[in-house]
Amino acid sequence: MDTLQNMRVFVRVVDAGSFTAAAQQMNSTTAYASRAVSDLEAHLRTRLLNRTTRRIALTEAGERYLQRCEQILAYVDQAEAEAGDAHARPSGKLKVHCFTSLGQHYLVPAIARYRARYPDVHVELTLAQRMPDLLDEGYDVAIVVGRDLPDSGLVSQRLGESYSVVCASPGYIESHGVPQRPADLAQHVCLGMVAPGFHFDEWALAGPNGEEVVSITAPPFRVNVAEALAVAVREGMGVGGLPLYSAIGWLRSGHIVRVMPEYRSHVMNIYALYPSRQYLDAKIRTWVDFLREELPLTLEADEAALEQFTRAT
Repeated sequence: MDTLQNMRVFVRVVDAGSFTAAAQQMNSTTAYASRAVSDLEAHLRTRLLNRTTRRIALTEAGERYLQRCEQILAYVDQAEAEAGDAHARPSGKLKVHCFTSLGQHYLVPAIARYRARYPDVHVELTLAQRMPDLLDEGYDVAIVVGRDLPDSGLVSQRLGESYSVVCASPGYIESHGVPQRPADLAQHVCLGMVAPGFHFDEWALAGPNGEEVVSITAPPFRVNVAEALAVAVREGMGVGGLPLYSAIGWLRSGHIVRVMPEYRSHVMNIYALYPSRQYLDAKIRTWVDFLREELPLTLEADEAALEQFTRAT
């Protein structure tokens, strides 16, 4: 028995005043309307309507049940409208996860611009240095960096590419000199980054001679957030490979400088991950589309600024 549908028929019969009138409104038969109400009564084991050949009348139980049916059907209609609207119009809470530094530099400004376009979406951003479990933790979208993605049931969209640059403070360079090529790093204090996609014990540097791997033995300082590593570089603790998005502000201010400008390391793809393509919520779809549109422009601007600072030094 379809209880919900039978509730609808019961309410229609009461509103119409007869089984025949209700059946006409529903483009159905009088027998169908009568059977639906009878099935409800059998299921509830109580009479809802008193019937005569001329009219119907609600019983006391029928009056109470009618009120509940009207409330339940209103809630169902509202839920269906909201669910259908979610597919068409971006609104509600969007839960996003991102690596800390990437999120600070790229996502927070992007969220400000996204909400200017879609003010009915409220964004809850979590920044952490780990790969989240979207389904278990209830995230709508995760923004991650990596050379490749592990096999999973998630949908991925590539948003762009970033990389790290080798930096040091002016004070460190004055005291220890400037490394010119990867082999020179053996004579310098190299700081370590502990994060997904980064290997603190070796740096793979891509340059004029292809990729050169340099072993880093016992870094005197390691940290899992790029901002903290940038501060350590600024303080003259050593040479560090900083993601471009973490280095660009300090390079602009002159607190750090780029060394070995022909080389870059830790070339990473930036991906948006979300659970499914089917019936994709409008807020997820518009957010991913927005990032695909906006993030490459921001990455290009940072790379152009990096070239400017590199030429200036």
